[in-house]
Amino acid sequence: MNALALKPGVSVPSLTAAPRDFAASIVVFLVAMPLCMGIAIASGVPPEKGLITGIIGGIVVGALAGSPLQVSGPAAGLAVIVFELVRDLGISALGPILVLAGAIQLLAGALRVGGWFRAISPAVVHGMLAGIGVLIVVGQFHVLFDQKPLPNGLSNLMAMPSRLLGLSPDGDLMATELAFAIGLLTIAGMLGWEKWRPASMKLLPGALVGVLLGTAVAFALGLPVARVDVPSNIVNAIAPPADLLGSWMNPAILIAAVAIAFIASAETLLSAAAVDKMHSGVRTDYNKELRAQGVGNLLCGFAGSLPMTGVIVRSSANVQAGAVTRASTMLHGIWILAFVAALPWILREIPMATLAAVLVVTGWRLIHVGHVTNLFRSYGVLPALIWAATLVTVVAVDLLTGVLVGIGLTLLELVPYVRRLKLKVDAAHDGEAHAIRLRGVASFFHLPRLSEILEQSPPTGAVELDVTDLEAIDHTSAEMVRDWYKRRRSAGFEVSIKGAGGRLPALTA
Repeated sequence: MNALALKPGVSVPSLTAAPRDFAASIVVFLVAMPLCMGIAIASGVPPEKGLITGIIGGIVVGALAGSPLQVSGPAAGLAVIVFELVRDLGISALGPILVLAGAIQLLAGALRVGGWFRAISPAVVHGMLAGIGVLIVVGQFHVLFDQKPLPNGLSNLMAMPSRLLGLSPDGDLMATELAFAIGLLTIAGMLGWEKWRPASMKLLPGALVGVLLGTAVAFALGLPVARVDVPSNIVNAIAPPADLLGSWMNPAILIAAVAIAFIASAETLLSAAAVDKMHSGVRTDYNKELRAQGVGNLLCGFAGSLPMTGVIVRSSANVQAGAVTRASTMLHGIWILAFVAALPWILREIPMATLAAVLVVTGWRLIHVGHVTNLFRSYGVLPALIWAATLVTVVAVDLLTGVLVGIGLTLLELVPYVRRLKLKVDAAHDGEAHAIRLRGVASFFHLPRLSEILEQSPPTGAVELDVTDLEAIDHTSAEMVRDWYKRRRSAGFEVSIKGAGGRLPALTA
C-alpha cells in the first residue's frame, strides 16, 4: 500500500488515495453548490457569478494551493463588502477590483509576507466573523420574504420586526408568506437532518437536504415564489473588464482592491491554519497559498465573478470526508462545472428563500460566542473587548473599519512593554533532545519568526519550550504556541513547556 495515501495533505498523486479523494470531492461539491449561489445572491450579483468562482477555486487554485486540503471559493465573509461595492460602484467594478486584488496577493506571496497574516489577533478575526454573521443574518432575513436587503446592517436590523409583523393575519397566503414558509421549511430540514441523520449518511450535508426539501415542496405545489435565475450557458456569465487602466484611476476602486486583498488573504490563511489542526499531514505553505489565491482572484477578475478565499466550511467537509490529496478539491470544481453545463434547469427550480435560509444558518454559526468566552477565560478582559469592538464596528460601520479598530485595540496589550518589545529565541539540540528558550516579550510582531522556529523543531525526540524568562506574551502569540503544543502532543511527539505556570497558564490550558 502506498504510504503517502495514509497521510492527509500529500501533494503528489496516489492511486491508493483516489477512491477517498473521489468520495470526498462529491461531498464538497454537494456542500459548495448551494453556498456558491447563496453567497452570490447575498453579494448582490447573479448566482452564476458564485458558481464561476467555485469552479476556478476548485480546478485552478486547488492545483496551486499551499494548503492541499483547503477548498477555495466564494466566501460569506466577503459577501457584505461585495454587496456594498456593487451597490456603490456597480457590478462592472468587480473585474478591475479583483484583478488588482489578485495582483496584490501574488506580490505579497512573492515577497513572503504570508506568515504575517497569522499575526492578526484571534479576537479580531473571530469578532470580524461574528460581525459578518450578524450582517448576513439580518440581510438574508429579508430575502426569506422574497424582498431585497436594505442598504446597510443597521437598516436591515431595524426593519426586521416590521417585516415579520407584516405577515398577513387573514389566512390569505401571498407570495411573501409562502416564501417565508419555504425558508422556514428549509431551515427545519437542515437542522433536523444534522441532528437526526443516520450514521450511514453522516456525510450528506444538511444544507443540501434543506435545499432539496424546499425546492421539492415549492415545485410540487407550484408555489408562486421567486426562484434562482441562471443562464443556460455558463460561458454567457463571463464578463471581462472593459477598461482596467481607466478603472484604476478611481481611488474608490484602488481602496476596494486593497481591502479585498487584505481581508481575503487573512481569511484564507486563518482558514488554512484551522485546516492544519484537523489533520497531521503536510502543513500549509502560507506564501504558496497566497500566490495561489492571487492567481484565483486574477482569473475571477477577468471573468467578472466574485472574489474567492479559502473557506472553512467546505474545507472541513473535505477533511472529514476523508480527502487525502488536492485531487478532491480539484474534482469538486469539475463537478460544479459539469452540473452547471449539463443541468442548469434544475438550478432554476430552487426558490430564492431556500438559499437565503441556508445563509441565515451559515451566518448564525459565524456568531460563535464560544470563541469570546474562551478568550476571556484564558487571557482576560481585553481580548474579549477587542472581539466585541470589532463585531460592533463591522455591523455599525463597515468590515474594513471594524478590522482596523480591532487591530488598533490589539496594540493596547503592548503598552506596558513598549520600551522592551524584544524577543530572544535560543534553540539548542543535544542528542535526541531539542530545547527552545524564549526571553523578553513575545508579541504578534515576533509571531512569524517564532512560529517558524517552533515548526522547524525535530519531528522526533523530545522538545522542551522554556518560557521561564519570558516577561510577557500577548494572546495572539499564546494562541499560536498553544496550538503548536497541542498539535505536537496529539501527533504522539514528546513535548513539554517549562515555566508556563503562574504568569502564563494559558499556554497549556
